[in-house]
Amino acid sequence: MKVFLDTNILLYADDLDAGEKTECARALVRRCMLDRSGVISTQVLQEYYVNARKKLKMEGLAARARIELYLAFEVIPVSPTLLLAAVDLHRLDSVSFWDALIIRAAEQARCERLYSEDLQHGRRFGGMTVVNPFV
Repeated sequence: MKVFLDTNILLYADDLDAGEKTECARALVRRCMLDRSGVISTQVLQEYYVNARKKLKMEGLAARARIELYLAFEVIPVSPTLLLAAVDLHRLDSVSFWDALIIRAAEQARCERLYSEDLQHGRRFGGMTVVNPFV
């Protein structure tokens, strides 16, 4: 089963001040690496870099090294087609544009689960279910 990891999962895995969320996120990332089920997008990698530097105060080389590690996941590039699909989802549904881009990337990869803290736990988009691993 393929699963999509939203940016917040990767950030919590490196946030030493997040307590139980850190351990939960680390376990999820580790499991997805070991069983090769993890999927991310170029958007997730970009958001991770910016927020790791800004919010986690991570050094640039350390953030780059993490991105290199996360390239072991299947990476969905944000293409013009994906961008337009996200625009349509945003226009027709009550999700932010950035969340719509995540959802469409996860759908494109045929993920069954989308792990995110930012979307409604249990909500379905087609054949995919949003799971908040912290509830």
